[in-house]
Amino acid sequence: MSGEAISSNGSRSALLLYNQSRGRALLELCVGYALILLVIWTPRPWQRLLYIAALAWILLATYLSFNSRIATLLRPSRSARSLWIIAAALLVAGIAVVFAFRLQTLHLAHGAAFFIRSFWGYALWSLVQQFLLQCFFLLRLLRILLSQRNAVITAVCLFGIAHIPNPILTTLTLIWGSIACLLFLRYRNLYTLGVVHAIFGITLAITVPGSISRNMRVGLGYLRYPSRHHHLHLSQSDHTVSTLACVTAAAPTRRSVRHALP
Repeated sequence: MSGEAISSNGSRSALLLYNQSRGRALLELCVGYALILLVIWTPRPWQRLLYIAALAWILLATYLSFNSRIATLLRPSRSARSLWIIAAALLVAGIAVVFAFRLQTLHLAHGAAFFIRSFWGYALWSLVQQFLLQCFFLLRLLRILLSQRNAVITAVCLFGIAHIPNPILTTLTLIWGSIACLLFLRYRNLYTLGVVHAIFGITLAITVPGSISRNMRVGLGYLRYPSRHHHLHLSQSDHTVSTLACVTAAAPTRRSVRHALP
């Protein structure tokens, strides 16, 4: 067999393997995203079963596709170069807190210990969300679409759609999702983005009354949220899925909920 024939066969084999890799990535992404949407829009008790199925699928897909590239992304890198992102997030959060204080919508937890108990789970969930957006969706879309711009736009749209019909969260996740994807492609630091996500989510939870944000619910939980609430929920225990913020501040707002917008 001539060298050209061997080279041609090798090219065809490589192309076949590449197409199979793209097809597998598309399958993993579609099934994972479909399960996430089903969890968001399905009532109990089926919601819990679908939640377990979605978690199992994402873990399995991540395990099967785990390689040196993903391992590198999970290791902290370029931390010093990306610290300015956290500083900028804290500045934005500080401005938001000042405005909320002036508008009398600020509701802070009573004491540092209570604050930690209220939000430590959300801080971990922030990192999980960034992992889903960057490592599960964006990396697969880069492989499928072969265009960084199209991959970012698609990932952000998927992220935003998952927060429908909550107008506040849908808007903010489209903005943050775009920024986060671009920062991830530049700095490749998942943990910095997780910290910033937590800062923004907690800030939103303590500055916006639950009657307006509907306690950060999405999907069926948002639609089933009563239109008139005279107190703030401490958690989303009646709806498993969380979005930009999975918990809200525990203390009541400084201004009565009756003054808040419906």
